Amino acid sequence: MLLAGDIGGTKTNLGIYSTDKGPREPLLEATFPSSKYPSLETLVSEFLAQVTLRVDCASFGVAGPVVGGQAKITNLPWVIEETQFRETLNLRSVRLLNDLAAIAHGVPLLEQGDLHTLNEGVLIPRGTLAVIAPGTGLGEAFLIWDGLHYRAHASEGGHTDFGPNSSLEIDLLRYLHEKMEHVSYERICSGQGLPNIYAYLKESGYAEEPAWLAEQLAGVDDPTPVIVNAALDSEKPCKLCTTTLSIFVSALGAEAGNLALKVMATGGVYLGGGIPPRIISILEDGPFMESFRNKGRFSELVSRIPVHVILNPKIALIGAAFHGLELSDE
Repeated sequence: MLLAGDIGGTKTNLGIYSTDKGPREPLLEATFPSSKYPSLETLVSEFLAQVTLRVDCASFGVAGPVVGGQAKITNLPWVIEETQFRETLNLRSVRLLNDLAAIAHGVPLLEQGDLHTLNEGVLIPRGTLAVIAPGTGLGEAFLIWDGLHYRAHASEGGHTDFGPNSSLEIDLLRYLHEKMEHVSYERICSGQGLPNIYAYLKESGYAEEPAWLAEQLAGVDDPTPVIVNAALDSEKPCKLCTTTLSIFVSALGAEAGNLALKVMATGGVYLGGGIPPRIISILEDGPFMESFRNKGRFSELVSRIPVHVILNPKIALIGAAFHGLELSDE
């Protein structure tokens, strides 16, 4: 039996898998609020105490870089170490992989119903695949065909320097640069980034904040869902929120195009994370693909690359399970 997990800054998804059923059919599943627990060991111990199935291996996709079998969760005060985790929970083996690498492992297993296509493009069989996922943070990964199957590779590309492409984005960069040491794409294209854009537009006087929206924002810890919902509400339009989402989508398209060029993703670009499935109507509306294609002399090449939104919310868990089951068979 394998315990697999998708360890995020907001929530943790766990599942128990067998080689007979495979990575798309968990025997058990559960979701936990990550911030409510002091460590992953505590969270997993609580989960295992509630089940009768005995697991002897674990594979976790974690929101942060994995170096030497150790990971520091980017948006949580958790440090996870494979050897210590294995000994604490008395498991035969524990493997950590970056959460975007986990999503990447799952991409070749996606079915037609798991995807929404933004750009059909021209698929090159066995071409490199790119994954970019705005959620709590901004993750990136890619897959390269090794002659037999795809190999997933982690990346921290979401932390590269933000490059503005309009006067509004230039002013946004100046605004954020005064507040933080380094302005990365994650500071714009993520659940953390949307409030940053909103704050800039509000404080610069771009538009007035409606009283009803100010009241809603005052009562929440996470303003991102409020901003997104207001931007998508056609009956009660809010200029601050619609412009916030427009800048977000434009910057995300630009960085997705950057990633496509860096790895020559002729097999396609896949948008993961929690945000894209919620804003498909906005992604289809123009700014995303316009920014994606806007690559000067390489615009024609990029325009031929297929682009898909991953609709399956369990993709990272599927990928972590696939990785763990694959290792257990070796």
